[in-house]
Amino acid sequence: MSSFIHTVYPVEAADYTRAGEASADIKRKLKQLGLSSMVLRRVAVASYEVELNLVIHSMGGELILDVDENGVRLTSQDVGPGIPDIELAMREGYSTANEDARALGFGAGMGLPNMKRNADEFEIESEVGKGTRISMRFALSP
Repeated sequence: MSSFIHTVYPVEAADYTRAGEASADIKRKLKQLGLSSMVLRRVAVASYEVELNLVIHSMGGELILDVDENGVRLTSQDVGPGIPDIELAMREGYSTANEDARALGFGAGMGLPNMKRNADEFEIESEVGKGTRISMRFALSP
């Protein structure tokens, strides 16, 4: 796959001060490409949710943006702790966010459902003790 854009954003666990910087940069880059406002909004929501999940729930990882003629792909890969029950984690309102995250207003349990709702394709793989990989694809036109 030949990308017009390929960018890797490292995301640190519990780095609430920088949370949202990668998703803001993604939105800026896609806006410069002239993507429709509908596609831009869907990618912005999903990228913010996945970035915050990396900050809140992981031990660090990366968010990868790829854009080509077929659309936008966001891939999130972390180094643990993994999700023991993906089906449960996909339920709206279910959250394992810690008190620090909740005190900052995060952890409502809508991250994974919002990602799936906004993406045209959504895949999640996780292994306890190893990590989680989320891949989302967004078509350039409805």
